[in-house]
Amino acid sequence: MRDPAERLRDIVEAIAAIERYSNCEKQEFERDELLQTWFVRHLQIIGEAARTTPEGIRALAPEIPWPQIAGMRNVLVHGYFAIDTDLVWDAATRDVLALKPAIERLLASLDPASE
Repeated sequence: MRDPAERLRDIVEAIAAIERYSNCEKQEFERDELLQTWFVRHLQIIGEAARTTPEGIRALAPEIPWPQIAGMRNVLVHGYFAIDTDLVWDAATRDVLALKPAIERLLASLDPASE
């Protein structure tokens, strides 16, 4: 079983993976199936890690929209062919970047060695 700090590191790593390609234009994203899959996969990782982070840890960062992140994961995992690429684009280029500092602060509070 992964501990909470490992789950938060999973989120940070998935955000970093998204950031590597988030500088592309939306038109490029819309044309590139591999890029879409890349973003979806890492958003799924973020959602799964958020979903399985213990409630006591989540309570330490109430500014993080934990239920919405887990809900996004459910849509992406179970949506199959009905995934809205506009939603994926917005999550990858806006929401994930806003999430990063809050996750890093929470991780640092749990694991001072991560700073």
